[in-house]
Amino acid sequence: MKKKYTVITGASSGIGYETAFAFAKKEKNLILVARREDRLNSLKKRIQKEYPDLDIVLRKSDLSDRKAVYELYHSLTNYNIETWINNAGLGTSGVLMNADLEKIEQLIHVNVEATTILSTLYVKDYANVKGTQLINVSSAMGYVIALGNVAYSASKFFVSVLTEGLAGELKNAELKAKVLAPALTATDFIKQASNDGMNDQKLQLRTPTEVANFLIRLYESEKTVGLVNEHNEFLLKDSIFPTFSL
Repeated sequence: MKKKYTVITGASSGIGYETAFAFAKKEKNLILVARREDRLNSLKKRIQKEYPDLDIVLRKSDLSDRKAVYELYHSLTNYNIETWINNAGLGTSGVLMNADLEKIEQLIHVNVEATTILSTLYVKDYANVKGTQLINVSSAMGYVIALGNVAYSASKFFVSVLTEGLAGELKNAELKAKVLAPALTATDFIKQASNDGMNDQKLQLRTPTEVANFLIRLYESEKTVGLVNEHNEFLLKDSIFPTFSL
């Protein structure tokens, strides 16, 4: 029988890094994607030390480059991909009128464009394959308007709507689309945002390990959305946005 794999983008640090360990614990073969090859190699060694029987494939890819996004997907067509997790994302901080447009463009390329391309390609190939899942990592800020971080909020709103919409379109398909919307997490992005001036005095940060565990709970559930609410509680829900058919 052909081996099955779980793809995780943005796997070199933070939520993606811990998600890789969470799926390794479930004895899932892994395809790990990130820009930083040295960190991917380090992660692979750590996982294989604990789970030596797993097959772990590495792909170095910059998902802000549209051509690289397509090349990544097409390089994996010979693998049987059971679960695809679009975790890679970029963030910004500060009000939009003072924003660095180059950073905003990069954010859109990764959060919106790459997520849309990879989600669409995966759905086209696996919609009718039993037991498959697409999980896109959004944010609690993808369900509100976060003043002072509007570009990031808008990009994650797109991810949330895209994924909930896909879930609706796939209602009678085998593949299930799900969206994880954690609150602020102690990742490299938050550290950088704090250095750039974000006030972190009142932030209640989740650890990447906690968020990876949330993702596993979503993965194991029949729900569409895994959301951290305003009370910092993790809830599993059906679709949040209203839908209608054209």
